[in-house]
Amino acid sequence: MTEPMIYRLGEQDIPEAWYNIIADLPAPPPPVLHPGTGQPVGPDDLAPLFPMGLILQEVSGDRWIEIPEPVREVYRLYRPAPLHRARRLEQALDTPAHIYYKYEGVSPAGSHKLNTAIAQAYFNKAEGTKRLATETGAGQWGSALAMACQFVGLDCTVYMVKVSYQQKPYRRSMMQVFGAEVIPSPSDRTQGGSKVLSQEPDSPGSLGIAISEAVEDAATHDDTHYSLGSVLNHVLLHQTVIGLEAKRQMELAGEEPDEVIGCVGGGSNFSGLAFPFVQDKLTAGKQTRILAVEPAACPTLTRGSYAYDFGDTVGLTPLVKMYTLGHTFVPPGIHAGGLRYHGDAPLLCQLVEHGAVEAVAYPQNPVFAAAVQFAQSEGIIPAPESAHAVKAAIDSALQAKAEGRSRAILFGLSGHGHFDMGAFDAYLGGDLEDYEYPAEKVQAALTELPQVAG
Repeated sequence: MTEPMIYRLGEQDIPEAWYNIIADLPAPPPPVLHPGTGQPVGPDDLAPLFPMGLILQEVSGDRWIEIPEPVREVYRLYRPAPLHRARRLEQALDTPAHIYYKYEGVSPAGSHKLNTAIAQAYFNKAEGTKRLATETGAGQWGSALAMACQFVGLDCTVYMVKVSYQQKPYRRSMMQVFGAEVIPSPSDRTQGGSKVLSQEPDSPGSLGIAISEAVEDAATHDDTHYSLGSVLNHVLLHQTVIGLEAKRQMELAGEEPDEVIGCVGGGSNFSGLAFPFVQDKLTAGKQTRILAVEPAACPTLTRGSYAYDFGDTVGLTPLVKMYTLGHTFVPPGIHAGGLRYHGDAPLLCQLVEHGAVEAVAYPQNPVFAAAVQFAQSEGIIPAPESAHAVKAAIDSALQAKAEGRSRAILFGLSGHGHFDMGAFDAYLGGDLEDYEYPAEKVQAALTELPQVAG
């Protein structure tokens, strides 16, 4: 009997609760600090930006948090997402490794981002919010939140990093189809954006700048809350449906992964897949290798400093302890726009610091070469962000070949690249430049880190 290439679950297998890794951490997370006082923030400090339902998830220590049935109902549009065995890629690499990928590109938004967008829109609507303001890099998050807001009846304003706004016009169009207002960032709509433009009129923008604009928008309008697609605890929590499903599907395949791999920009996709497996490392002594992959042009985990920093460029957000390149860091306009962020999720960074998660960085051209090889083998064109995980999985499979032994590799294919063909055009035309951020610029940005007592 031929073994399956796709492992599917039924609607009844959609998780009923999200997994909260805070319950299993080796130490409590470092406190989040108020940007003005430097003191730990409480729920009331976050209330101007978020609904209390999400704030309580943000600070919860409960291992399992129930998924509301209206959220699971929307999940049924595309979940459970399939797990594929990449047999054709294995044959192309002539490797004894078994390669699996969890494919989140089946969501209506084309990526994993809808998993948290639905939840955030639901909790905001339930508490009377009228509009959500957010930022987006490559456009996956903006597309997902625009769709989720349309589903529940919220207005949506998206500040899109200007270089991505220009590179990915169809992502912009997709958000507008779902009723969102899309503004290139930096913009003159906010004081933060206007300040950046006064200093650098041709600024390509960054996620940090766009976050500043969205936070300012929300904080200055009583009917509006802020919504973030990565980094925060509750966002990572919502994404754990990915890993919870993947664990069941790997059981169907009859294997446990030796490696779990995901791309990292802010950390939501990676954490969503990896945290349920990290749980086994922390509580059951499993030796699974957990690998985070980032671009060499924005090497947060591999070259950043583990320190308190602002989540945005202007300095409006609370201070969180994370690996950071400095909140003033503006990365080059690489095509993996969703990975162009100066920091990473504090929970993920704590696990990297603890040694439970490893990190590696790649330049653009080898990543796109891996994406093309994957597409030619498996028939799916990966998003440039996801292609970083593809590259790491291929490298691991080739290492297994060199060592003459098998291993089971699981990676997250967080979205498709159908709106990113301009990037593939640049690669195929030989116009894609590799860029490794200069050490002196990293050091310069790190000098701007806020001073935190203790």
